[in-house]
Amino acid sequence: MPKLRTVALVAGAVLLTRQALRRRIQVSPLWPMPALEEPTSGRPRSRALRLLVTSREIVADGVVQLRLEGRDLPRWEPGAHLDLVLPSGLVRQYSLCGDPEDTSSYTVATRLVVDGRGGSREVHEQVTEGMELEVRGPRNRFPLVEAESYVFVAGGIGITPLLPMLRALPENAGWRLLYAGRERASMPFLEEVEKLGRDQVTVVEGRPDLDALEVSEGTAVYACGPEGLMAAVAARFPEVRLERFAPRASSDGNTEFEVELRRSGRTLTVPADSTVLTAVRRALPGTAYSCEQGFCGTCQQRVLEGEIDHRDELLTDEERADSMLICVSRARGDRLVLDM
Repeated sequence: MPKLRTVALVAGAVLLTRQALRRRIQVSPLWPMPALEEPTSGRPRSRALRLLVTSREIVADGVVQLRLEGRDLPRWEPGAHLDLVLPSGLVRQYSLCGDPEDTSSYTVATRLVVDGRGGSREVHEQVTEGMELEVRGPRNRFPLVEAESYVFVAGGIGITPLLPMLRALPENAGWRLLYAGRERASMPFLEEVEKLGRDQVTVVEGRPDLDALEVSEGTAVYACGPEGLMAAVAARFPEVRLERFAPRASSDGNTEFEVELRRSGRTLTVPADSTVLTAVRRALPGTAYSCEQGFCGTCQQRVLEGEIDHRDELLTDEERADSMLICVSRARGDRLVLDM
């Protein structure tokens, strides 16, 4: 009997050890081993949900709106976005443009980008009513702050995160919206926007005149749209709060630098016209990634040495202290050391 009791105790200890190790690996897949033959990296940044596509509607030329239904969905505030996992496995980020008080559904809209990377085309051509999609979030890096007054600048589909903000403004808040697009037919939610306040809304077909906007002290400026418009707004109003469609660029341009993969024992060169992710995947083809835009967090890696040029729209200040998204961020110097 004592021998059987000893065997049982040892078996129990082994089981507990395995369970603890499994939990630790789920948090950091490579811990504490060196690089695997098929490396795994990244982690979901929020609980994944399976939602049903109950409505698919064309709301402007080249723009489709999806209604995704579930039960007791996490609440969100204006400016939040979702990660949508498409049927192919691609992950794309879309701003929530419905009602934050509705816990039974999420609403997103996306414009077809013919020469894009495939995400918008998949939404337009393959996502149908009755299909289930995985979503992660909501997350908000573009919150509406309290201010004496507001100025909003939207470019085309960039109206999506701003629309819930307009609906949420206090009745006595002063605000103006400059909404620009190629033509009225291509501008989603235009009719609703104009009903919110015709005297406060300026609609422009073509390039807007930002100098015509008057911004007084105490006014919060928000903008979302194509990078060219965002750059122009940022130059005109340095304190603007931006929601970008693409990773931010460095004013100093890109330069070549080296990346050491400490656990793999390899040193790679990242050319000025390429990314850390591209260089890493040549050496470690199984390295996980998804959006390649600095939004989803799949490619987040720990940085052991070197100064990081962060260009993502996701990481918190605490996370940026020792990690980076290798799809967009770079080195400020000539070398980085990654825990890979």
